[in-house]
Amino acid sequence: MAFKLPELPYYYDSLEPHIDEETMKVHHQKHHNGYTQKLNKAIEGTDLENQPIEKILRNVSKYSTAVRNNGGGYYNHSLFWKSMSPKGGGQPEDITRIHKGLEMAFGGFDQFKKKFKEAATGQFGSGWAWLCVDEPVGDLYICSTPNQDNPIMDVNDFKGVPILGIDVWEHAYYLKYQNRRADYIDAFFEVVDWKVIEERYLAARTVVSTV
Repeated sequence: MAFKLPELPYYYDSLEPHIDEETMKVHHQKHHNGYTQKLNKAIEGTDLENQPIEKILRNVSKYSTAVRNNGGGYYNHSLFWKSMSPKGGGQPEDITRIHKGLEMAFGGFDQFKKKFKEAATGQFGSGWAWLCVDEPVGDLYICSTPNQDNPIMDVNDFKGVPILGIDVWEHAYYLKYQNRRADYIDAFFEVVDWKVIEERYLAARTVVSTV
């Protein structure tokens, strides 16, 4: 198969009590695995089998709805798992570039967190909220997308490189939080791995500067 379900970088219960073990198992083994298998089926026998997922998504308007939905689901979740860590939470250290970037873009971490939460709670129905690096100039911005869309896709207005995303489909939180999406978002911030987000930020800024 062209794409494989990535292993989690921690155990299913490692994010307790913020993200529960049962949700992690269902989310990873059923939902992410399902997107992976359906993506492989959708591209089977085509030249997309040899392309990286980022390239597929950047040109996704050329392909089927199955490629769009399942390619997005595969990519989004792969980013999502690595955004979290049992040692995460808090906020980025003052000396980091991501800390300075959040200050420049939003006026500080607390203001960023408030706007990110507003984007996540305000996304009607299923979808994602994102912190991204704008591709033309490298600035940070926040947006949300429906379903399994993301800012890489050429079908979206807010194009950029996502460095942090939160899944606000009900399967991501309903077993523990029921309809309390806001509580789930607060819990997510208790496990965000800011070292990983810093690495993505620097990598995205490097790519943007060469465009």
